[in-house]
Amino acid sequence: MTNEHDINISFGDRVRVRASSVTEERGIAGVTGDVYGETTPSVTNVEVIGDLTDDFALNVQPEQGEAFWIVPDLLEFIDHAPGTEMVVGDAKAVRQEDGSWKESRVSRKEPWWRFW
Repeated sequence: MTNEHDINISFGDRVRVRASSVTEERGIAGVTGDVYGETTPSVTNVEVIGDLTDDFALNVQPEQGEAFWIVPDLLEFIDHAPGTEMVVGDAKAVRQEDGSWKESRVSRKEPWWRFW
């Protein structure tokens, strides 16, 4: 059995905010959402929720409300959000249960520039 602390939370993962004094004060304890990015706060100067023991924070987009930057220690892994799809140009990626991305090509019936 995998312990949630053994999993490195990364882009696309579904997470829950752990209860702590700082998350309860902010009203986000128990909130679930998806990880949309990561940053080095000393470089980007973003506001981060939690104590920065490492120079690293994750961006969480909750199911409702605004996104926020938070330290990974205040997050609980739920799953890798299997079935999540990303399309960039003609490349499509679908998230798998193990956290990997299965890539494929998307065919378009009409060229992107043909709109009449």
